[in-house]
Amino acid sequence: MSVPASWLRVLGGLAVFALIALVGLAALGGLEFDEALDTFTLVMVVAIPAGVLAYAGIEYAQTRRVDSITRQFDTRTLVLMPVAMALNIVLGTAVASALKIPIYLDSIGTVLVAALAGPLAGAATGFLTNVIWTYLAPPPFGSPYAVPFAVVAVVVGLLAGSFARWGWLRPRRHTSGRRLAVGGALSIGLLVVMVVLALRAWLAAADGSSLAPDSDETAFLILGWVAVALMVGTAVGLVLLLLRGRDLAAAYILDAGVITGVIAAFLAAPIAAGLFGGVTGSGADFVIAAFRQAGADLQQAVLGQSLISDPVDKVITFFVAYLILGAMATRTKARFPQGEYLLAIETDDDPATDPDASA
Repeated sequence: MSVPASWLRVLGGLAVFALIALVGLAALGGLEFDEALDTFTLVMVVAIPAGVLAYAGIEYAQTRRVDSITRQFDTRTLVLMPVAMALNIVLGTAVASALKIPIYLDSIGTVLVAALAGPLAGAATGFLTNVIWTYLAPPPFGSPYAVPFAVVAVVVGLLAGSFARWGWLRPRRHTSGRRLAVGGALSIGLLVVMVVLALRAWLAAADGSSLAPDSDETAFLILGWVAVALMVGTAVGLVLLLLRGRDLAAAYILDAGVITGVIAAFLAAPIAAGLFGGVTGSGADFVIAAFRQAGADLQQAVLGQSLISDPVDKVITFFVAYLILGAMATRTKARFPQGEYLLAIETDDDPATDPDASA
């Protein structure tokens, strides 16, 4: 059984990234904190582009072209990417600085670009966001914690672009009662569990002071409260999509957010624990402290916090991105490289219009 050409490119890119990352990370053991942080950052900044170059090299060897890359970076994508990066940095900084809540909201722009243009464009947006956030963003937006997590931002972009290509972010209105009931019950149940876990961790960690402002910047405080409204609005909005709009996209959004959040948690936890001792200046620090007080070691505390915070954060991120995409004109979406996968399905039961119903 032959391996598809596209998978060979992906596997080749991952192999090069893993090789460079493993060799570089092997040097971290005996280094002091500052040296370890700088070395890890350098390894990621080299390994991620090297993986992309390996992917491109394999594609060129196969086809004498690199269409799967170049078609994602048309003029519209290149114009959108700086806007998306600014959105990531501004909103992410506001959430970290204004309110001690264990979410981030620093990848909405990444998901938008990934959905409209493709996985590689989304990955590039996430990677450049974190590099700019650390090295180029002016005060008070700069963050020394961002660039080590560039690999997480890349994975978020790759996953978001793939989910969009599979049709998970397209509206699925007028879904039949049976499919809506099954998808809705599973989604609402998962949503309730996530909200309960997040609230318990939030309240326990913050000891009643989770909403205490950590910044004197009025704009940050306002944006921080907007983040709280997004948390509540996402839960309500997903339920309304299912029950009033009969839009099964709510189930797909929830699934995409949870999958992305869990994967991001397992990637981010070792970085946060190994480089920063679990302290990254965000609201997540309080959740980690609560786990430590309960007797968990550092690795367990950081992973536990990540598995609570990241899925909630990514569900909100995908839902906000879905609303923004829904507000865009159909003609505008269709002009982007991946826009065709975002167009609405008016019934989720017609095999002629539903790509998932043909099985």
